[in-house]
Amino acid sequence: MKNIWTIAKREFNMYFVSPVAYAVAFAFLIVLGLIFYGNFTQAVVGAGFGGGGSPDYVGWVLSPFTTLMLFLSPAVTMRLMAEEQRTGTLELLLTAPVREWELVTGKWLAAFGFMAVIVFLTGIYGLILNNYTTPGLDRGAILVAYVGLLFMIAAMLAVGVFASTLFSNQIATFFAAMAFLLALWLVSLPFRNDTGTLATVFNYLDFSGHFYNNFYNGSVDLADVVYFSSLTALFLFLATRVVESRRWR
Repeated sequence: MKNIWTIAKREFNMYFVSPVAYAVAFAFLIVLGLIFYGNFTQAVVGAGFGGGGSPDYVGWVLSPFTTLMLFLSPAVTMRLMAEEQRTGTLELLLTAPVREWELVTGKWLAAFGFMAVIVFLTGIYGLILNNYTTPGLDRGAILVAYVGLLFMIAAMLAVGVFASTLFSNQIATFFAAMAFLLALWLVSLPFRNDTGTLATVFNYLDFSGHFYNNFYNGSVDLADVVYFSSLTALFLFLATRVVESRRWR
């Protein structure tokens, strides 16, 4: 655990000295802020806060957040392993007394910590809306939605870390991670109106459904927790195997 923490701390600090990370976070928050502002002003003009009306905070903030994560998570993770391979420092790390899974987990944990900071910053929208709502936002439902969002982010970042182990080029890593995520996001699309075993399997693999079907509505289903946790573990395992294969090249 000490090695994981050391790697995670180093990589987490790297995000705050890299102009790319600031640019990505700034662009993300600007886009999310514009979406929020558009919904907010439309609700004000339409008297959406009158008579005890409650704004759809999850729909205004967290729903676009999940969509934007399809682009943000590849951007956040694309350099983690690819840069190490490009500069040749991966070989040095593999000769150090650190295991492959510790390296992969530490990198992923740093990316997750960086994204957790951005998630925390979105809480300002909740504070704004709460002042315009009587008796206030449904904090329980919003908390559940945020928990689901964090589970989803963890899985997305694991996919990004895996993609980062496959290439030394960050651009190739970015598009590979996006392709994996889009495949998981749209995998059930051809089977939405079908029944049967095959449709059931592909609907279960649907990435977005495990957030929107329950967490989005303020409810927790153990199947969704297991899905995101399993997907995170699977892609971190695959990333570890790829790194292990490089040790013996």
